[in-house]
Amino acid sequence: MKVAVVVFSVFFAAVAVDAAVYFKEQFLDGDAWRSRWQESQHKSDYGQWKLTAGNFYGDAELDKGLQTSQDARFYALSARFEPFSNEGKSLVVQFTVKHEQKIDCGGGYVKVFPAALDQAHMHGDSQYYIMFGPDICGYSTKKVHVIINYKGKNHLIKKDIKCKDDELTHLYTLILRPDNSYEVKIDNEKVESGTLEEDWDILPPKKIKDPEAKKPEDWDDRAKLDDPEDTKPEDWEKPENVPDPDAKKPDDWDEDMDGEWEPPMIPNLEYQGEWKPKQMDNPDYKGVWVHPEIDNPEYDADAEVYKFDSISVLGLDLWQVKSGTIFDNFLITDDEKAAEEFGKETWGVTKEPEKSMKEAEEENKRKEEEEKNKEQGTEAEEEEEEEKEEEEEEEEEEDAAEEPTTGEEADEEDDRGEDIPKQDKDEL
Repeated sequence: MKVAVVVFSVFFAAVAVDAAVYFKEQFLDGDAWRSRWQESQHKSDYGQWKLTAGNFYGDAELDKGLQTSQDARFYALSARFEPFSNEGKSLVVQFTVKHEQKIDCGGGYVKVFPAALDQAHMHGDSQYYIMFGPDICGYSTKKVHVIINYKGKNHLIKKDIKCKDDELTHLYTLILRPDNSYEVKIDNEKVESGTLEEDWDILPPKKIKDPEAKKPEDWDDRAKLDDPEDTKPEDWEKPENVPDPDAKKPDDWDEDMDGEWEPPMIPNLEYQGEWKPKQMDNPDYKGVWVHPEIDNPEYDADAEVYKFDSISVLGLDLWQVKSGTIFDNFLITDDEKAAEEFGKETWGVTKEPEKSMKEAEEENKRKEEEEKNKEQGTEAEEEEEEEKEEEEEEEEEEDAAEEPTTGEEADEEDDRGEDIPKQDKDEL
């Protein structure tokens, strides 16, 4: 069994003396993380992980995390810690995610497993307790998954929680409380909350519609009726479209070949639409019939839906089309305040420097692109100028070749002709 080393930070002691930190991972000791995390051997082509702070960061060392490094791959990696139960106390699962590759389709979530998990063969169908975190695929899927396992069956949250879809690092926090309530936070801000019973279909509903009850046959639930005294005006029937009066048959129209010519249709300005009678209140209206409900005989209250008996493994089991996501600052604790402070001491410290570095890189790229375009534009102008000069030279040469014989040249030819003897002229 590989057990992750849990290091208690000074600020935890300052925030809550009794806070239990079950798992914490910041990857601050280089490649030693490989001794704490185990790659699944269930498939031979799982994607590989690397330790890096990425292309932009707030701190080159503090922001190092595990990054997916191969496109179009499944990833399966997990870390084990001492088993515990969250009975009677809160359970907080927290971590940071950075999709610096501008992810198009892939997961950024974690799974919390029971101690019985075989890490060497962890895969997509391995039973887990909780699945939590962002999932993005195209424009339609940009959500935070919160899936709870109850008695061996996975249940998806019924609410739609939108995740962050930019390229910066974000902090995700899930809190399950012993009163069966929950809270989801992004960047230390609450984005959703409620109860496990109301926001998941974990338990059967307390009430169901009475199967014996039926709406009375004479129940009139029509609030409005057509006014029987309202009649359609005689001049109402106007066609929606009429022949274009300005259209003329083409001169080359051949009825034998083209058939009988008909003018094109245009919208009728006098068209008033489909006639409908005025509405009046229904004197027999009894309102909307409400189906009576009864207690659901299958409902069995459970005050411990939140509870898991043997929490012991944190896993990254996901698929990514485009790799580059970085996971960091994992924390599992029973103290909400301690988790909030941990988020401030990690993500909270480096988020602004990371953003500044990214913006500076983008500005440099923008300037380089502008300079490149400017150089390309200058080269294009020079080439155009050279081509123009060559064309002008060619035109001058063509004009010179086509010029008629001058007067002086004609006189010289006449003079040469006079020197020829008459006899020779005759022979010529």
